[in-house]
Amino acid sequence: MTERRVVLFDVDGTLIDTGGAGGRSWSYAFQEAFGVDGDIRKFSEVGMTDPVVARETFKGTLGREPTTDEVIRLMMRYVLRLPVEVDESTGYRTMPGVHDLLERLVGADTLLGLVTGNIEGAAHIKISRAGLGRFFLFGGYGSDSSVRSDLTKAAIARAEALSGHGIDPGEVLVVGDTPRDIEAAHGAGAMAVGVATGEYSVEQLQHAGAEHVMRSFADDAFPSVD
Repeated sequence: MTERRVVLFDVDGTLIDTGGAGGRSWSYAFQEAFGVDGDIRKFSEVGMTDPVVARETFKGTLGREPTTDEVIRLMMRYVLRLPVEVDESTGYRTMPGVHDLLERLVGADTLLGLVTGNIEGAAHIKISRAGLGRFFLFGGYGSDSSVRSDLTKAAIARAEALSGHGIDPGEVLVVGDTPRDIEAAHGAGAMAVGVATGEYSVEQLQHAGAEHVMRSFADDAFPSVD
């Protein structure tokens, strides 16, 4: 494979912002499943995987560890509610320059994937409103592991399966808006591209160790994949 022809993108804060649709869906799920208000903002941090968000918010809200069945019940209700909240969200937006960048990468025969803490169903629901699903052939998801670097490794393994031969992780670009994305990229031996469209600044992403940092996809040149 040509060097750097695999690029993996985070979802929330990188490609899109749901305008709080995820948090509202979690709150709905907690009410439906357990009759309590579950506010993920109190018990989770940006970049956590969905299963970890579910467990931490459950513990913080109900004061005990959830059972496996309770986690499944909660996540199923979350995913069932998410399309409604995404469609109705007045704050939903696609990040500047995303469509143009993805079109250019596809035109350069780049293999595009997702790597996100979202469980797989949630990731595709979130990007569907923006029409982005057509760009991504594979991914690593929160449903694969609670360890972010393992998600990146899973995505690279799927890229290898699609391409039919091995891929050097050091030539894979992982694009994200948080230090957790950068840490996960490096944990898988990949290169990290930070984009300051989420809660973290250019300086914070540089300090976290990203090899390349952008203000946005519209404002800065994306690293070459040739």
